[in-house]
Amino acid sequence: MSPARNPVQEVAASQPGRFAGLTAAELRAREKEAEGAIAFFDRQDPVPPARADMQATLEEIRAEIASRKAG
Repeated sequence: MSPARNPVQEVAASQPGRFAGLTAAELRAREKEAEGAIAFFDRQDPVPPARADMQATLEEIRAEIASRKAG
């Protein structure tokens, strides 16, 4: 049995990410900024909902970095 196709994921995978136009140095700087923001949010009580958005942004940045290393 083949896995179900997800057209949303297929379209997203075929389009460049929002960080595709950045240089490697800019990506590293954005990664550090996101890590700092997450650390700041983690020190808040309660942790604000924006932390989840920042985590998603960090994962997107790291995916862009990994795709460049792989390609």
